[in-house]
Amino acid sequence: MANHKSALKRARQTEARTIRNRFYRTRIKNLTKAVHTAIEQGDQEAAVVALKAANQNIHSYVSRGILKKNTAARKVSRLAKAVNSLNQAAN
Repeated sequence: MANHKSALKRARQTEARTIRNRFYRTRIKNLTKAVHTAIEQGDQEAAVVALKAANQNIHSYVSRGILKKNTAARKVSRLAKAVNSLNQAAN
């Protein structure tokens, strides 16, 4: 356990950040899961709606400093690629 005042504060901050980051990590997983579920069901409209929601949320996390810009771009790009492959398979 920490003995110094600053180390105790750091421990408190780390605990708070861990809880906050766990929420956002779970949220990102749920957003991507919604897109993948719609793709697996073959529901093109639901996949596009879920992709739009995921895109908005993931990019808002970049502006809040939760995700790095390239990480968000990679995640959204992979989701968009999957949705577009569904669109091409339907055509």
